[in-house]
Amino acid sequence: MVWMTTAEALDVLNVRPQTLYANVSRGKIRAKPDGDDPRRSLYHRDDVLRMARRANGRRKVEIVSREAMQYGDPVLASAISTAADGKLLYRGHNATRLADTASLEETAALLWQCDAVEALSLWPAPRLPHTGAPAAAGEDAGLGSALAAGLLALARRSAVDAPSLGRPPAELRAEAASILTTLADAIAVQQPRSSGSRPAAISARLAGKWGAAAHEDLIRRALVLMADNELNASTFATRVAISTGASLAAGVLAGFTTLTGPLHGGAAREFAQLIAQAQSSNADEAVRRWLASARPLPAFGHPLYSDGDPRAKALLRHLPKIQPYEDLAIAAERQAGELPNIDYALSLLAAHCGLPDEAPFVLFAVGRCVGWLAHALEQVQANRLIRPRARYTGPAEVLNAGIY
Repeated sequence: MVWMTTAEALDVLNVRPQTLYANVSRGKIRAKPDGDDPRRSLYHRDDVLRMARRANGRRKVEIVSREAMQYGDPVLASAISTAADGKLLYRGHNATRLADTASLEETAALLWQCDAVEALSLWPAPRLPHTGAPAAAGEDAGLGSALAAGLLALARRSAVDAPSLGRPPAELRAEAASILTTLADAIAVQQPRSSGSRPAAISARLAGKWGAAAHEDLIRRALVLMADNELNASTFATRVAISTGASLAAGVLAGFTTLTGPLHGGAAREFAQLIAQAQSSNADEAVRRWLASARPLPAFGHPLYSDGDPRAKALLRHLPKIQPYEDLAIAAERQAGELPNIDYALSLLAAHCGLPDEAPFVLFAVGRCVGWLAHALEQVQANRLIRPRARYTGPAEVLNAGIY
């Protein structure tokens, strides 16, 4: 959580209440009334931790920092996006409102901080030179998935692209646009175009590949809503890679591989299993059995959005109610107290539009590529290695031990 109670703040700071209140009055620690009890105050964890580092040494800061790695206190500064008060903001713009009109390319320009002239120059993105012979058309088709195609395309670029460190921002933004194009080209069929013409928007290319031109607006909305979501696991992996000076493509590859896990972008595959169970029995029984297995319920709940995922709400407003999705949502709220998240909405969108099974992952990956690249650009500017310490829990040094 971002806010701490008085008792928690005093425990971390190891000071008297008067000292805490004095720091608030001096503007060093932000405070706000407790929504459950206006007579009490809550204190911003960022400010408390900063004061603790100055006054207390490491012990209690380590305790809070350990908790921060799991939806706790922010671990690094970023101006790209934030989840605040039940909203997702892209550089101060409400993402759900942007999704009403913006394209993914326009969202990229916002997150990458391009001015109007530069934004126009990025599309079509310049093709950067590569070494080696290009892959023949259809060469990778036998691998059978957009995931494999995306991994191969990003790996090829990672092998030849220049390191990110020390390069001009405008040059890096142009490279970012070409990487987004590389991933979209790998996953979606490249649209033929006459010499000098501009390529179709990414949403149109995906809709064309899937034979869903009538649903392009829904695809566009989904891509914009997926563009970023603060410091999630794949974004953190991207920033760690870029902090070493790795190329932008290598950073995106780190994010892309991290996205595949069932607790992240792979949740749609888990949700497909839950849907199949609901179809073979009923939604209540499917949710009951899933919860009994002690596995996280896929496509429901989100630690950053206690009142429901705003991205899911924004997308679900444009989608019909379909079974067994609707019954699963009712069962999940009744049995687990969880509301649908964006994975649920992407799966419902795919079902409504008749998209292939891999569509939810594709929408997640292509949309989030914009955010990975925004964080990569920001990390280059930070010019700081991300290298946390481990809290060792193994045995003490073994002395005079033989080798077995």
